[in-house]
Amino acid sequence: MATKSRAAWSGVFPATLCPFTNDHDIDEEDLARYLTWVAGHDGIKGVVVNGHTGEITSLRNTERARVTAIAAQAVGDRVKIISGVCAEGSHDAIGQAAAAKEAGAEAVLLMPPHHWLRFGRTSTTAVGYVRDVNDAVDISIILHQYPAWTKASYSLAEMTEIAQLSNVVSIKMGTRDMARHHYDYMSLKASAPDVSIITCHDEFLLASLLEGADGALVGFAGYAPALICELVAKALEGDLAGARAIRDRVDTLARAIYAFGEPSADAHQRMKMAAYLTGKLKSPVVRPPLRPLPEASIATMAEALTHAGEDVKRR
Repeated sequence: MATKSRAAWSGVFPATLCPFTNDHDIDEEDLARYLTWVAGHDGIKGVVVNGHTGEITSLRNTERARVTAIAAQAVGDRVKIISGVCAEGSHDAIGQAAAAKEAGAEAVLLMPPHHWLRFGRTSTTAVGYVRDVNDAVDISIILHQYPAWTKASYSLAEMTEIAQLSNVVSIKMGTRDMARHHYDYMSLKASAPDVSIITCHDEFLLASLLEGADGALVGFAGYAPALICELVAKALEGDLAGARAIRDRVDTLARAIYAFGEPSADAHQRMKMAAYLTGKLKSPVVRPPLRPLPEASIATMAEALTHAGEDVKRR
């Protein structure tokens, strides 16, 4: 059974990229180098591999386990290793969680089955899915909460019940419903004080930190870890002026990479390109069905990054 500790699961947890070769194989050497760079920043509590930023939906289950093992070997002695689990049924999810544990993960980021997005689900099914993984594999679980406007989003009542499960240590809060954010945070704190609530709202990171969060699990921390660690620290310390100053820098970079709005569609592909342009990755290759970004989009991004003060090394 996991040890529940709000402090242990608070702070910054970057959702990391996964580099590929030109043949779409995992570039294991560059992955280890990149993860070492990310984990080397003060304030990083753990790295999340096999998230949406890491193109989990294009990875086979054996590859997901391999990515986890590379992360554990590269930085597992310094930070927590969290591996995403994306499955359509409980048996597959249990198998992925068991493989992640064997590969060296301390926790899994448990996404909801994506067929729920189309068909919805009952509350019994939603809670039962998490309970199935909780009861079958002794590994810490971070619940991945999807936006409130989707049919896969957990209600507050469901999150409250799920937070009582023995291995659930944290909730990655992604409702994107700021009208409820503080209320949900305080309600969950009252019922499960040892379960951390970490925001994944890249597009309004500071606002969600101030409204109620114990940290952040965001893809942007895999591009600019130092900035995100500083922003989160100042926000949680109550240094609003300092946090706003850093937020201005983060927003400038986010506009260069994501443009405006919620990260979606080609957002992770754009971040990978930005990481390539600035020398953080050796290649911008993405897995199909994604296709290379248009040259005009790359040129616009390179110009925007340069104007944002980034050292653009490649074109």
